Amino acid sequence: MAKPPMTEQFTDNDLFCRDLPTIPMPAMCRILVTGASGYIGGRLVPELLIRGYRVRVMIRGDLRGHIGRWPDAEVVVADAFNTHQLRTALKNIHTAYYLIHSLILGPSDFEEADIRAARNFRKVAEELHVKRIIYLGGLGDIRVPLSSHLRNRMEVAEELCKGTTPVTILRAAVIIGSGSASYEIIHHLVRYLPVIILPRWAKNRCQPIAIRDVIKYLVGVLEVSRTAGKSFDIGGPEIMTYQKMLATLASIIHRRTFLIPAPVSLIGVYAYLVSLFTPVPNAIVRCLIEGLKNEVICQNDSIKEYLRFPPISFRQAVLRALTREDQDRVSTRWSDAYPPAQELALKLDELDHETRFISRHSRVTDKPAGALFKSICRIGGSEGWYTSSWLWKLRGLLDRIFMGVGISRGRKSRVHLEINDVIDFWRIEDLVENRRLLLRAEMKMPGRAWLEMTIDEINGQDTRILTVTAYFDTSSFFGRIYWYALTPIHFFIFKNLIKQIDHKS
Repeated sequence: MAKPPMTEQFTDNDLFCRDLPTIPMPAMCRILVTGASGYIGGRLVPELLIRGYRVRVMIRGDLRGHIGRWPDAEVVVADAFNTHQLRTALKNIHTAYYLIHSLILGPSDFEEADIRAARNFRKVAEELHVKRIIYLGGLGDIRVPLSSHLRNRMEVAEELCKGTTPVTILRAAVIIGSGSASYEIIHHLVRYLPVIILPRWAKNRCQPIAIRDVIKYLVGVLEVSRTAGKSFDIGGPEIMTYQKMLATLASIIHRRTFLIPAPVSLIGVYAYLVSLFTPVPNAIVRCLIEGLKNEVICQNDSIKEYLRFPPISFRQAVLRALTREDQDRVSTRWSDAYPPAQELALKLDELDHETRFISRHSRVTDKPAGALFKSICRIGGSEGWYTSSWLWKLRGLLDRIFMGVGISRGRKSRVHLEINDVIDFWRIEDLVENRRLLLRAEMKMPGRAWLEMTIDEINGQDTRILTVTAYFDTSSFFGRIYWYALTPIHFFIFKNLIKQIDHKS
């Protein structure tokens, strides 16, 4: 079923900033949130809206999936690499949250892209007299050699500070919360592996912080003007090793997990293996694991002079994340912004030619449209695909072996769906309540693919036509071979899928 607007989903218990000891200042001009389609930005926007701020959300790609998500916010399409679009986004902005990063591009590509985006943003912000920039970066000791990811976070902060616009920098280490990549990695390793081989750096220290405390700090520094132009380390109350984090999570979920140290560790190999056993793809895992080579703990606690609230412990953060998952109330997830440039992917209705390869199957049913659509909206994730689940899992495993997104991404909600959500190796391109669900494939393949499920009324009859249609667009010889080789499997899978949707309605 379609998900209600995000501001309507939040109850008092969902709000992170309800006990924040600062006073909202909604009279200030607009607040810009970049990276709002990502994990952090998606949770920051509703907090600002509920505190009365006029918020402008900057996204890339299609507006359809975002206007309904934040009905009280202004949504603009802009890319940090396009200065003309940035001028539109930053016009009449008082404070801009810079939450853009290109980590998902992988370790070989994100550094140059991040610096170029930050340079463009700084210059346009300065040109349009933006009063402040608030940036969330990575925690690390600059006195020692840093991983490429942490070094890049520092370089982005330096780039933003080169202008005249005051920048507030917050530096965080591992962020723990429902839907965060770090949390899902350790959670899945502990839940599904009875034995975990630990590399040497598993004994390095870090200072994990709960997502709720990150959001409180982001909102808090906005409301304390004295933090402008300053840098702060933010973290939870505990300094832990990564081994201790795994052991603590294992005790919380009552798993008997054996943690065995290894004398050596090849980061590339370890990241690849971790990506096979968790929902998080290799590109993100590798960047995160490279950061684990460094000890990431707060060097000072000066933030407490401005924002006096007690951060919650690692155990509390994990318990809250587990509770959110049990309640099916995960509001944002790392997969919202992965794979790279998915927001700019070509849509089915944007093709300038007819899709040549189509497989369509229909069934007449007397089931109500609402019941059929509810059944459609439960496919994927833990529910599976109703039929031949092993074939779907095999396709997902092959995709993950070749460093694709795989099927283990699952879905953010067991019941609700909205445009841009992921369902295993698909992403929702269009959703019309009780009528249509259009999925775009994000697995590796020699072409583009879509899967459409529609419900059409038959005039003058109390019956409906349920249709499942697979579209495949390719111009390559190998793409044609791929389609024809899978045609018999498609016939078997989709014919049974449509029967099961009807049966489960």
